Amino acid sequence: MFTALRSHVWAYPALEVVHIVGIALLLGNLVLFELRVFGWGAAIAPRDLARLSLSLALCGFGLAALSGLVMFATQPQELLANRAFTLKMLLLMLAACNAAWFHGRGSLARLDGLARAQMLLSTLIWLAVVACGRWIAYL
Repeated sequence: MFTALRSHVWAYPALEVVHIVGIALLLGNLVLFELRVFGWGAAIAPRDLARLSLSLALCGFGLAALSGLVMFATQPQELLANRAFTLKMLLLMLAACNAAWFHGRGSLARLDGLARAQMLLSTLIWLAVVACGRWIAYL
């Protein structure tokens, strides 16, 4: 299967498109929810928006993770030696820890200063993940 991805002219680019769609769903919905945390769309209940936007963000993460794993399987040695890839993986772990902290402390119910800082940190981490993903091809 993985050799077919490398040898078929459209397979790997199609997989990259799936990866990018996943990233767009993830980051777009996180930013939408962050805007609510910062007070935009105050008429929308945070829990209602979270139910929709975070569910879509999770679907996007699933698409990006599955397609990323398949892309990784096509060239694991090269990627493990790539500093941008290593940094991307570390940032993904940091994003997971931040999300666990956000939900674990009940930030959704509070929407306090710390919740805002966590959401801003989340967005910055995910933007850094995207930047590292792009840099993988150049390092």
